[in-house]
Amino acid sequence: MMIKFIIGNYILILMLLFPFTSILSNTLSSNSTTNEVLESTQQPVYLVEVEGVITTGQKNFLRRQIKNALDIDAQVLVIKINTPGGLVDATLEINELIMNAPIPVAVFVAPSGAIAGSAGAFILMASDIAVMAPGSTVGAAQPVTMSPEGTGEAGEKTITFYASYMRNTAEEKGRPGDIAEKFVTENLSLGAREALEKGMIEYLAGNLNELMEVIDGSEIEKLGTVYTLNTAGAYVEQDEMTLGEKFQNWLSNPQIAFLVLMAGFMGIYFGLSAPGTIVPEVGGLILLIMGIYGIGLFDVNTTGIILLILGLGLIIAEIFTSGFGVLGIGGALSITAGAIMLPVEPFMATEWYPTFIVTVLGVVLGMVIIMLVIVQRIVRSRRKWTGGSEHFTPPEKGVAVNDLNPKGQIKARGEYWSAQSKDGKTIPAGTEVNVVKAETLLLWVQPIENKKNNNAVSD
Repeated sequence: MMIKFIIGNYILILMLLFPFTSILSNTLSSNSTTNEVLESTQQPVYLVEVEGVITTGQKNFLRRQIKNALDIDAQVLVIKINTPGGLVDATLEINELIMNAPIPVAVFVAPSGAIAGSAGAFILMASDIAVMAPGSTVGAAQPVTMSPEGTGEAGEKTITFYASYMRNTAEEKGRPGDIAEKFVTENLSLGAREALEKGMIEYLAGNLNELMEVIDGSEIEKLGTVYTLNTAGAYVEQDEMTLGEKFQNWLSNPQIAFLVLMAGFMGIYFGLSAPGTIVPEVGGLILLIMGIYGIGLFDVNTTGIILLILGLGLIIAEIFTSGFGVLGIGGALSITAGAIMLPVEPFMATEWYPTFIVTVLGVVLGMVIIMLVIVQRIVRSRRKWTGGSEHFTPPEKGVAVNDLNPKGQIKARGEYWSAQSKDGKTIPAGTEVNVVKAETLLLWVQPIENKKNNNAVSD
C-alpha cells in the first residue's frame, strides 16, 4: 500500500514540476540563441523547421520563433516545411502570424520529395518568398469531411469559403489567384518546376545555402517597409521546440488525443472496479484531463462528443450492474461511432483518416476483449458460488452502500455484496459492519458499534 502511495505522489510531483522544466528549457534556449548571435557581425538568417501534421503546438512554436528572430535582428525568417496537412485553426493562425510579422518570411518546401499538402499549401501562399526544392509538391488543398462511410468532399459552402481565402492570400502576395483557387476547388497539385512556371513560387533551391544565394539582393515590401536582403553567406540561427511545445504538438494530434482520452477512462474504469489501488485512479484522471485538453485543440463534431460520453458512461455502468457485458459492448459501439465522427478537420490529409479509423477500431477491440475476459470470470465465479458457501471466502467487514432495511448491499474488498441485518433492524448507509454469517451469496451483518456495546454490557 505504501509503494502505491509513493508512486501516486511521484506522478503528481512530476506533473507539478512539468511547467517549471518547460519554462527553464525555454529560457536556456533563448539565452543560448542571443549569445551565439552576438558573436556574428552580419544579420543572421533565422530557420524554423515544421515537419508533419500542422498542430497547435507548432503554431505556438512558430509564434515564439518570430519573436526570437526579431530579438536577434534577423534579416529573414525561413520556415522549412514538409507537411501533408493539419488543423484548420492552427493553419489560419500561422498564416496570420506570417503575414503580420515585421520581418520577411520565406517558406521553403524541402527537402526534395517533400510536400506542402492541404494546410501546407495555404501556408506557402501566405509567405513573402515562396521557395521549393526540386522534386517537391504543393497543392491538394480541397477540404474533406469524415463519416463512418469514409472521407468525402466537403460541402459547397466550405469549399467556396476556403477557395476565396486561398485566392485572396495568393493575390495579396502577388501570385495568380485563379491557380491558387484551384488548389481548393479542383484539388490541384503542382510540382516545383511547374509551380515556378505558373508563378506560384519565386525560386527553386535544393538546400538552405542555395536558397540564401538565390534570394540575396531581393527587395521585399511588407507592412509599409522595404527590406533588402543580404543573405549570401549569412549566419544561420535555429532553435528547438521546448518541452512544453513538444508536448502540445504531440497532444494536439487528434489521433494521440483520442488514445490518451481512452487510456484515461480505462484507468478510471480499473480504479472503480478495484477501489483502493490509487495508481489507476490517479493516472487515469491525469490522462483524462490531458485527453480532454487535447480534444479541445482541434475542431470536433458535437454528435461525436455525445456518442463518446454515452459510450464511456455505459462502460462505467457495467461495473455497477449485472449487465454481463451488454452495457460494455454497447458502450464500445457508441465509442466507435463517436470517435469516427469526432474530428472535422478539413485540412487534414485524406490518407490520415483511414489511419485514424484503424486506431479507433484497434482501441475499441482491445476494450471489448478486456470486458469479455472480466465478464467471463464473473460468470465463472458465480457458477461456483451456487454450489454453496464453502466455495468462496466471505469478507469479514464492509460498509453499507444503502440502507439495510433489513436487506440491501454492502461494499467489501472492492466488491458489492447482498447483505441483511442480523437482528432485522435498519442499518443506515455508510455504517461499517461486521459479517457474522454467510449463506451462499447473502451476508448477515451487524453494525460494529452494536458489537462494541454488547461487549461493554457483558463486561
